[in-house]
Amino acid sequence: MFQTHFNLQERAKKIEIEREFAAPLDRVWQAWTNSSQLDKWWAPKPWKAVTKAFEFKAGGRWLYYMGGPKGEKAWSLAEYESIKPFKSFSGVDSFCDENGVKDPNAPQMHWLVEFQDLGKTTKVKSTITFATLADLKKTLEMGFKEGFTMAQTNLDALLAEK
Repeated sequence: MFQTHFNLQERAKKIEIEREFAAPLDRVWQAWTNSSQLDKWWAPKPWKAVTKAFEFKAGGRWLYYMGGPKGEKAWSLAEYESIKPFKSFSGVDSFCDENGVKDPNAPQMHWLVEFQDLGKTTKVKSTITFATLADLKKTLEMGFKEGFTMAQTNLDALLAEK
């Protein structure tokens, strides 16, 4: 079992996350870039991710919510900027309403997700940058590190399925 490594860089207003997965590159890429796959692992249990709209292309977007056990819905919008198949993608993730209207009071995160083929395993490095240190800290206070670590464990389980 691989560990999720977080590197918090407050001065640069960013978090670097690295994790190796016991699956080939094409399988890991699909898990990150296909909405039916993302819905199976993105949310920390007992929450679940539910996609409303998804278009994985530069200029495309993923509108989804994380649904909680008591019927809660936390909506998010990922707007994809660039995609280099099987290498990387980048975009901005924002909190929003069910129509994709962004919450101006919530922090936004700029993601760069990079994939490295190691043969039987794949390393994923996510570099998340924030406009302000306050946004980074608010995101961490909301439980991002714990939630994303749990989601990575969900991804391990999904990748282990035959």
